[in-house]
Amino acid sequence: MKQWQQIFAVLVVAHLSALGGYYLNQYLKGGKKSEVVKAIHNPTAPGSVIGTIVEDFSLSDSNGELRSLSEWQNKVIVLNFWATWCAPCREEIPAFVELQQLYGSKGLQFIGIALQEAEEVRGFLEEFKVNYPSLVGGDKVVQAAKRLGNDIGALPYTVIIDTSGEIIFTRRGPLSKVDAESVIKTLL
Repeated sequence: MKQWQQIFAVLVVAHLSALGGYYLNQYLKGGKKSEVVKAIHNPTAPGSVIGTIVEDFSLSDSNGELRSLSEWQNKVIVLNFWATWCAPCREEIPAFVELQQLYGSKGLQFIGIALQEAEEVRGFLEEFKVNYPSLVGGDKVVQAAKRLGNDIGALPYTVIIDTSGEIIFTRRGPLSKVDAESVIKTLL
């Protein structure tokens, strides 16, 4: 990718993030939950899955144990698709660790979903002191991400699901702590 293309891509993502932040702020000033979809929808995310009920799926965790999404039903779930080689993923994970610590007792559950195998992520999880489950698997992760709207394979990719299992928010690309917390607080 040429330097001008990279600069253009960064500017587009920054602009779209600012636009999403503006609409989220407008919602937080006086919206209702029924308006969440409109308020936090962002053009860099696939709108077709927002408002749909997530289908249960299973993946192995970093210890090799098969885990199902339904284990965390009735919680606000933040699914974050990532990889150890993805620089924006590495930057956002410490904020997610903080948010899990702050809101876990109030019904929040982050779940990392790595586009890698368990042995490739274990050291990273220890180094970053990840305090939430991390699911793994190559092709199965890609299939799960596609079902959740990530049809272009973007990383990071985040999906926020409310306590009834409805997809409320998606973001292709990095998600700041401020934006994530703003959405999470409306759902707890």
